Amino acid sequence: MREQFVILLLGSFLSCKNQEVYTNVDLVFEQPSNFPEPSYDLNTNPITEKGFELGKKLFYDGNLSSDGVVSCAFCHQQKFAFTHHGHRLSHGVEEREGKRNSQPIQNMAYQKQFSWDGAAFHLDLFPIIPITNPVEMDETVSNVMQKLKKNNDYKKLYELAFEDGQINAENTFKAMSQFMNMMISSNSKYDQYKRNENDVTFSSQEKKGLQLFKKKCASCHASDLFTDDSFRNNGLPINPNINDLGRMTVTLLEKDKYKFKVPSLRNVEVTAPYMHDGRFGSLKSVLDFYTSGVQETENLDPLLRGENQTLGIQLNEKEKIDIITFLKTLTDYEFLSDKRFAE
Repeated sequence: MREQFVILLLGSFLSCKNQEVYTNVDLVFEQPSNFPEPSYDLNTNPITEKGFELGKKLFYDGNLSSDGVVSCAFCHQQKFAFTHHGHRLSHGVEEREGKRNSQPIQNMAYQKQFSWDGAAFHLDLFPIIPITNPVEMDETVSNVMQKLKKNNDYKKLYELAFEDGQINAENTFKAMSQFMNMMISSNSKYDQYKRNENDVTFSSQEKKGLQLFKKKCASCHASDLFTDDSFRNNGLPINPNINDLGRMTVTLLEKDKYKFKVPSLRNVEVTAPYMHDGRFGSLKSVLDFYTSGVQETENLDPLLRGENQTLGIQLNEKEKIDIITFLKTLTDYEFLSDKRFAE
């Protein structure tokens, strides 16, 4: 009897020893010294190693779409600051074409509203938009949950990432937020120059471009995030085939008609094409538009109306080149190749 007890005790010990014991550790959210405080309350969703890993797996998983192919990463490619490079309008399942150009995924923790029209007011809600959009991922949240529950790898990850271990919408989108919150782009040449790091200096042309930018562009592309997170009508000619109402689609207010979110200019060198509908293929064409292409459309932003009622931003050719030279200092090559965010 005593021998049987010893054998049972030994077997129990070996069984426990073979079980994987893991403590989910917190990851450090590194706050850049030249950035404002995050808008996202990280205390409500602390970033953990396994939460980040789960969010990353979800980001690259085509099973979040109805065809099992189109993942978040399909339209958000890392080397182009997580945009759909080369596509004027992003397309999703079955090559269905949308009506907007995909936005970069970077510095999401500092944003208060998401999408060109601000349809999501919290990062945890943001993935619902592409998942349920019929021309993007064309899926339902409930179907996605059912698919995830059938996957043993996900079962293990959810158990490690969250105390309740539940595969549900709340945990899914919190994990995706943990992944996106870590995607901080803050180590461009400009950042190092601004923070006096690594003896980085600007050329005379880059300095001229910076001063011109502050004078001509920084009212909207403000702070070191290079956006004020507002919605504005910048005078683009209306495309009658799409007639995208912008912010008004969400608020239903006439005053928001044709207003779109001011994009950050970080990594703008690699995120072509530009504007909400991807109509411009180069930074030069964007500046050409602001110089001579702004239209008197409904709700045109007052900043684009001069004292003598001229429209746009007055720039000569040399000034455009100087500004573009400065904008290229916002490219964060470390972010574009950071293996933490790669599949």
